[in-house]
Amino acid sequence: MSFFGLDCVRKKERELERKLRANDREYNLSFKYATNGIKTSKYNLFTFLPLNLFEQFQRIANAYFLFLLVLQVIPEISSLSWFTTVVPLVLVLSVTAAKDATDDIHRHRSDNQVNNRKVEVLIDKKLRSEKWMHVQVGDIIKLENNQFVTADILLLSSSEPLNLVYIETAELDGETNLKVKQALPVTGDLGDDIEKLADFNGEVRCEPPNNRLDRFTGTLIYAGQKYSLDNEKILLRGCTLRNTEWCFGLVLFGGPETKLMQNCGKSTFKRTSIDRLMNVLVLCIFGFLAFMCTVLAIGNCIWEVTEGSKFTVFLPRQNGNNAAFSAFLTFWSYVIILNTVVPISLYVSVEIIRLGNSFYIDWDRKMYYARNDTPAEARTTTLNEELGQIKYVFSDKTGTLTQNIMTFNKCSINGKSYGDVCDYMGQRIEITEHTERVDFSFNPLADPRFIFHDHALVEAVKLENPEVHAFFRLLALCHTVMAEEKKEGELNYQAQSPDEGALVTAARNFGFIFRSRTPDSVTIMEMGQQQSYELLAILDFNNVRKRMSVIVRSPEGKLSLYCKGADTIIYERLHSSCSKLMDVTTEHLNEFAGEGLRTLALAYKDLDEEYFNQWKQRHHEASTALDDRESKLDQLYEEIEKDLLLLGATAIEDKLQDGVPQTIEQLSKADIKVWVLTGDKQETAENIAYSCNLLREEMNEVFIISGNSPNDVREELRYARTSMKPDSVDSGLLAEMSPGKVKVIADEAVNGEYGLVINGHSLAYALERSMKLEFLRTACMCKAVICCRVTPLQKAQVVELVKKYKRAVTLAIGDGANDVSMIKAAHIGVGISGQEGMQAVLSSDYSFAQFRFLQRLLLVHGRWSYLRMCKFLRYFFYKNFTFTFVHFWYAFFCGFSAQTVYDEWFITLYNLVYTALPVLGMSLFDQDVNDVWSFQHPQLYLPGQLNQYFSKKAFFKCALHSCYCSLVLFFIPYAAMHDTVRDDGKDVADYQSFALLTQTCLLFAVSIQLGLEMSYWTAVNTFFVLGSLAMYFAVTFTMYSNGLFLILPSAFPFIGTARNSLNQPNIWLTILLTSILCVLPVVTYRFLLIQLCPTINDKVMYKVRQDKVTPSSPPRRARIRRTSSRRSGYAFSHAQGYGDLVTSGRFLRRPAVSRTSGFAHIGRATTGFSPMGRSAGYSPTGRPQNAKVPDVEVTSLQMYRTMKDPAL
Repeated sequence: MSFFGLDCVRKKERELERKLRANDREYNLSFKYATNGIKTSKYNLFTFLPLNLFEQFQRIANAYFLFLLVLQVIPEISSLSWFTTVVPLVLVLSVTAAKDATDDIHRHRSDNQVNNRKVEVLIDKKLRSEKWMHVQVGDIIKLENNQFVTADILLLSSSEPLNLVYIETAELDGETNLKVKQALPVTGDLGDDIEKLADFNGEVRCEPPNNRLDRFTGTLIYAGQKYSLDNEKILLRGCTLRNTEWCFGLVLFGGPETKLMQNCGKSTFKRTSIDRLMNVLVLCIFGFLAFMCTVLAIGNCIWEVTEGSKFTVFLPRQNGNNAAFSAFLTFWSYVIILNTVVPISLYVSVEIIRLGNSFYIDWDRKMYYARNDTPAEARTTTLNEELGQIKYVFSDKTGTLTQNIMTFNKCSINGKSYGDVCDYMGQRIEITEHTERVDFSFNPLADPRFIFHDHALVEAVKLENPEVHAFFRLLALCHTVMAEEKKEGELNYQAQSPDEGALVTAARNFGFIFRSRTPDSVTIMEMGQQQSYELLAILDFNNVRKRMSVIVRSPEGKLSLYCKGADTIIYERLHSSCSKLMDVTTEHLNEFAGEGLRTLALAYKDLDEEYFNQWKQRHHEASTALDDRESKLDQLYEEIEKDLLLLGATAIEDKLQDGVPQTIEQLSKADIKVWVLTGDKQETAENIAYSCNLLREEMNEVFIISGNSPNDVREELRYARTSMKPDSVDSGLLAEMSPGKVKVIADEAVNGEYGLVINGHSLAYALERSMKLEFLRTACMCKAVICCRVTPLQKAQVVELVKKYKRAVTLAIGDGANDVSMIKAAHIGVGISGQEGMQAVLSSDYSFAQFRFLQRLLLVHGRWSYLRMCKFLRYFFYKNFTFTFVHFWYAFFCGFSAQTVYDEWFITLYNLVYTALPVLGMSLFDQDVNDVWSFQHPQLYLPGQLNQYFSKKAFFKCALHSCYCSLVLFFIPYAAMHDTVRDDGKDVADYQSFALLTQTCLLFAVSIQLGLEMSYWTAVNTFFVLGSLAMYFAVTFTMYSNGLFLILPSAFPFIGTARNSLNQPNIWLTILLTSILCVLPVVTYRFLLIQLCPTINDKVMYKVRQDKVTPSSPPRRARIRRTSSRRSGYAFSHAQGYGDLVTSGRFLRRPAVSRTSGFAHIGRATTGFSPMGRSAGYSPTGRPQNAKVPDVEVTSLQMYRTMKDPAL
């Protein structure tokens, strides 16, 4: 049985090497490799009932009630009818089974949707359309443009020149930039010839299934030759084919053995901390129940010996039973009677409450994203209250915090800044939806979705300012973007990074349009004139150089080097004559970086022909050297990239999702720590962290961990820890303090705020056994942690580390398949239905469309759910302990005979009818403050993190309170009825009248207590409370009536008791007195607590009441401009650049259609053009982007007000 993400493919031997033969199913089937079907469901039609019941009876309480049911059918010990247990047990089993069945049906649908996708498979020399689940290892399949890759396949051939394919790997690593793969020349010759492909019998030997996305080793044996296979020839399941008409591939791994599925991590059954505490408490209650039953059994034995013997004259013992055997039977009888300390209705109610709170999330219009028609969804109903206890949030970056859309925002050219809009007084004004946009109608090839507001720049272009023209000429030439023009005027740019796409798109709109390239030329349109530049060299980007250059010869024969890169790198290579321009540009760069923009400096130099020829010869020698090739090339690059002349700088915005900075600020105020785990490079991740206020200039220090060896990483972590807290104990000593058991790392207070940035290879060392505690301690001291270049498995390992060693609840949020393992590992997994498919959503517990909704999920829904569940549990235990303890006291007055103090019907209906709806009403509708106040005071979230509302201590207090109330409820009515007569002189001190009085007092006392617990009264709550009391009296008078007694005397023995007792004033006085005495200590305690030691909730609720009396006017919200001395590092790409590929000629596409030159100066030409990008931005996937929706509703976060009370 194959199982999605789970290691359920059980084999007798562990696979050491994979062997397969193309087009030979019989040979491949002998190895019993997994098919391509996936399975996430747990049940089928036949296994559902037995498996589900088996799972349910693993819950201690359910097994306990089944045991009780068995006891109740034994006449010797049962003093209650069987229906008092079987009805609620069947109800709870049915409700849970229905919920489990619904969840599993959803999983079946999801599996079927994926498994039933169609793909063309080569079978018997014909292409046949087959379902994904029927594809097998060794099959040859055909993929077409925009199709998902079916399985992990070896690329054989493609429609593109030199057998290249372009793929998008968003589902795997979260990156939406395109990557290039190339087939072996020997298989590329097969083309799309079906006969040749059908005759292909190559044999592959490769690594066994594993989760390494970045590595593949194997060999292909074909026609007697052996060919090496690496990751560049493999297409992984989850990728999408882009801009490639077709390709053929050989299936290597299928279904659960694909790298995507291997990275999904194990599906674990998630339970809340309250669930775990409940299990402990239920065991304690069982122990206490056994103790009470033992005490009463001993009491029975003593009573039988001392008092019972006097009754044997007229009540002889049957079969010679002695006192010891009587005590044994009494023990089991009291187990049945006192079972209400753990009522089964508790579990029914918990499921209903969780379901109700899940519906609130589904129905919340403020978490509905109209642009994509995506509502929030609670995909599980068992974790709601855990949302109110989150301490650590682990977030992906690309697509989660950002939109992965780059926009060209501003630039500085020759000392002048462009991009801001000023009024007639020269004052900068804020750009809004209604600000006038630049008209690009003079350019028929402009991207209509490019938005720019500063008219001065387009005027400078039209006036043929030489520096401005040189600036945009550089942007049009210095890149590795590939242009695709299948129809005239329809330009599509494919860039390895969205940054480059945004810059080339900007140049395109301002009149410098990149049209095409060959290995030795670049063709651009300059203000309507087509120019072809000879491409002589590309000095490619990498993470060390942080710049790229091109050397070109203009049509006039002039040699030039154009360079762009990180400003700090470019500045070191500028000619001394640029010092003044450098100072001005630095001011602009600081301003751009202060607004969170990604900056890039541009420079150029003219080259001497003779010098360049010498340099090119040395470059050729270095590029073909066998030893030390990289360093020789770097030296040559350094030599030619000097004495550059500064042109200016660009500022690009990696568009954050709406509301991300405010959300992170709110979460920080709620003492929730946010860690970003991303596959992106360090500069990009740092940039975004500053943009969204995760890292801030005000922080004391941001530590960078980038060691290349375990010792380096350990020293860097130790330095960071001792810098934050010089007197902290070494982590090695902590580990020695608790050998053999998991050590919980306590939070350590530090002075100031710190950040930590660690990259992937350093993280690999930090997660090693000897260093993980050091890493965890250091990271947890920091306000924010950024992990860059991490693999999906490392994300899960970081989450597991925090889960294991910190007593805290974790939440992981992401939007791509690379986040699935992290989502499954955390206590709560949240999927964002965004740009990167639905894989994360399908594995998540909750999903919505925007990161900003996370604050509402936690601070409102999560906090309310936790508060309601805790109130419910405290009250439920109180009312049931009180109900049960009265039986205990009564035992001392009934000879320990296991007689019930209440009517049998009252016992059956107490939890199911009389007290069920009021407590459900409180648990579904109660709220201490509304959502607006919850946002205004995020500190209200803190008690949930500290488990203050329900804990062992709170449970113990609840038990003491119940013990006191049960004493009042038993002894006050007992004393009031002792030797009492009615008004007419008749006796009322009988057992039935006492039972009625006690149960009536109990119901009034617990109803008043519920009223004290409730903070938010609604019409529904009021109806439930009053309705339940009315129901009690209606049922009581009915059941104690003459009619029912005559129909079934044995079932309704309390004939006339209600009308005889409840018409007496002293009965009602007793009810009033017991009710007051029950609630008096609670009222007193709460009054003193609020006066002497108020909680954050008390303070805020007092402020809410004050605000209702004298409403305060909302303060005006000033626009805050963030200033910064930090310049953001520019990210060209997520990996090594395309330079080698561009100059090799391997990328060549089919010739484009003929183009027109010249600009239409009288308006935009209609070219049927659907270009890439959104706004001024560039989206590398080619997905249609939606325009911004106007008149977006203001969120309650934007109305945040600071509390005036300094105590808050």
